Amino acid sequence: MEPATLTTERLLMRPFAPEDAEAAYTACQDPEIQRWTVVPSPYTRADAELFTAKLSPSGWQDDTMYNFAVLLRDGGPLVGALGVNRCAQAGTYEIGFWTAKEHRGSGYTTEAVLSAAHWAFTGLAADRLEWRAEIGNTPSRAVALRAGFRMEGEQRSALFNKGIRRDSWSGALLPADLGLPGTHPHRPAPHVSGAL
Repeated sequence: MEPATLTTERLLMRPFAPEDAEAAYTACQDPEIQRWTVVPSPYTRADAELFTAKLSPSGWQDDTMYNFAVLLRDGGPLVGALGVNRCAQAGTYEIGFWTAKEHRGSGYTTEAVLSAAHWAFTGLAADRLEWRAEIGNTPSRAVALRAGFRMEGEQRSALFNKGIRRDSWSGALLPADLGLPGTHPHRPAPHVSGAL
């Protein structure tokens, strides 16, 4: 897929490029990013260079993952990273993100997630956008909830991060949640009380 650039009221979201390596390296020195995400720990300059120059561009080229550098629209610094990854089931994608420490609490990540979700539903023909985070990552869960994700439960041993299987929260956003049509019809399950 041709790399996409998204804009919001306050943000510019564009594919990562090699010149983002230093900013990514600096942001990922934060122990919270290393703790809660799948970035390597310790996070080296070589990791940042691999991510920005090789992994991110190849994801766009082979249509498997679409990583965005999240920047302030007025030309400010790197605010965070957001990725939309293709899942095995047709029309299903997973979203993940991190926010640089100094930009947390500003609503930037929720704004970026909503923009990426709209793009996934309209540009990728996604019918389902999934979010998951290790249980305990309450800031990530708060972003997902503010963006309209419906929590779907807890999954035991669902994440594998840094050699350890971890329990996770999971949620999903559908096109209809944003007032958009889906690619395929959705038939919600009937609510049945007392069913086993």
